[in-house]
Amino acid sequence: MTSRNTSDSPVHPYTREMAMIHQVFRRESRLLTELVQDAPPGDTARAGILAEHWRLYAIGLHAHHTGEDEMLWPVLLPHLDLDAEQVLAMEAQHRELDEGIAEVQRHMDRWQAQAFREDRDELAEALRRHHRQLCAHLDEEEREVMPLVALHVDEKQWHAVGERGLAETPRNRLLIALGAILEDTSPEERREFLARLPLPARVMWRLVGQRQYRRETDRVRGRRSAV
Repeated sequence: MTSRNTSDSPVHPYTREMAMIHQVFRRESRLLTELVQDAPPGDTARAGILAEHWRLYAIGLHAHHTGEDEMLWPVLLPHLDLDAEQVLAMEAQHRELDEGIAEVQRHMDRWQAQAFREDRDELAEALRRHHRQLCAHLDEEEREVMPLVALHVDEKQWHAVGERGLAETPRNRLLIALGAILEDTSPEERREFLARLPLPARVMWRLVGQRQYRRETDRVRGRRSAV
C-alpha cells in the first residue's frame, strides 16, 4: 500500500496550488448563498446578475472536475493499490455534485423569471446544500488524494492539467479568474503564484486585471465586496 506519511514534509506546491483553486469555489458558493438570500423580492435585474454569476461558477467547477477526471486521476491510478479507492470516491462525488448543481440550476431558472420570495428562499436552501456538499468533497480531496498527487504526478503532468483549465477559460475572463485565485492568498502565495506567470500576464494584471476584478466583484457582491 502506498505510504502517505507527509507530516514532516513542507507543503507541496501542487497541494498549495490546488488549495488556492479550491478556495475560489468554497468562497463563491458561500457568497452566492448569502447574496441570493439578501436579494430583494421582485428585483429581476439583481436576480439576473446572480444567475449569470452562478452560471459562470458552475461552468468553472464542472471544468475543474472534468479536468481531474480525465487528466489527473488516470495519471495517478496506475501508481496506486488500495489507495485507488480514494480516487474512485472523488469521481463518484463529482457525479453527485453534478446532480446538486442541476438542482440549483432548476431553482435558479425559476427564481430568475420573477424573483419571487418563495423561489428565492428555496434557491438559497439548494445553494446551502451545494456548498456543504462541495466543501466536504474538497476537504476530503485535499486530505486524502492530494498527498498521493504530490507523490506520483510529475511536473509535466501537473502542468498539462493546468493548461487544460487555462484553455477552457474564456479569454475575456482570464484576468477575472486570476483575481479570484489571488483574492484569499497570503502575500507569500501571491508572490509565488504571480512569479510563475509569464511577464506579459503579470504586467496585464497590474495594469488592467486588478481594476477589472474589482469592477466584477463590485457588480456581483455590491456592499459585500471587499477586494
